[in-house]
Amino acid sequence: MGEYVELPGVRTWYEAAGAGDPLLLLHGAFCTNETWQAQRADLAARYRVLLPERRGHGRTPDVAGPLSYQDMADDTVAFIEAVAGGPAHLVGWSDGGIVALLVALARPDLVRKVVAIGANYRPAPESLAVPAMFEDLDPDGPGMASFREIYAVVSPDGRDHWPVVVGRMAEMITTQPTLTTEDLARIAAPTLVLVGDDDLVTLEHTIALYRAIPGSELSVVPGTSHALPLEKPAQVNRIVLDFLAGDPVPTMLPIRRAGETGASGAA
Repeated sequence: MGEYVELPGVRTWYEAAGAGDPLLLLHGAFCTNETWQAQRADLAARYRVLLPERRGHGRTPDVAGPLSYQDMADDTVAFIEAVAGGPAHLVGWSDGGIVALLVALARPDLVRKVVAIGANYRPAPESLAVPAMFEDLDPDGPGMASFREIYAVVSPDGRDHWPVVVGRMAEMITTQPTLTTEDLARIAAPTLVLVGDDDLVTLEHTIALYRAIPGSELSVVPGTSHALPLEKPAQVNRIVLDFLAGDPVPTMLPIRRAGETGASGAA
């Protein structure tokens, strides 16, 4: 069962499971908490898992005006303060990964570690394998059918509001985020960049994201797409849990991290 929390920007629906250090699962575009079902039990066995649904998604109502990742990040900061009660791990998938990166930039005091799954730091035309994917998005088209039906069942705004949300989301995705590598270099939280080898986000963009965040780690899951948490959940869960629980292992032949660790490589 879930409940609402009144935040300054929006009345937000969330669910919770498990006990321990707080961990937020941040869903992707057009999705609800249900997309995390393959991760929920494994993560809740070790953490207090919190699953907020962002403005205009799931059971959280839409708000007036355009949507922005920054507003969603501000909502997430308010959620951490109100519900988590202190620093939390952030595991974000797709748009949720973007939100996690923005929270880590704005409020490093509230972020323990970040896992960004299939995330981008530049708008869709610059970062996706199909640059025009979100242009002229048809809310009534067959490609949106599963998202549309889920929205119609749970949204407090009702089925008729779906085209409004799709239009606002398409505008956001095609123009945001607009982070730079210099921005990413300010992220202090230990970060894992996780991606499918056939992701919507190009591997070139993902590698640039990984290289820009100091000390970050990179994992490419073979044989998966943008839906890697659903396609290979056991592998994804193991990678995420290992990263959250462990400290970096000193490597024998560091190249990228040589300056960070002070190592000079093998003799």
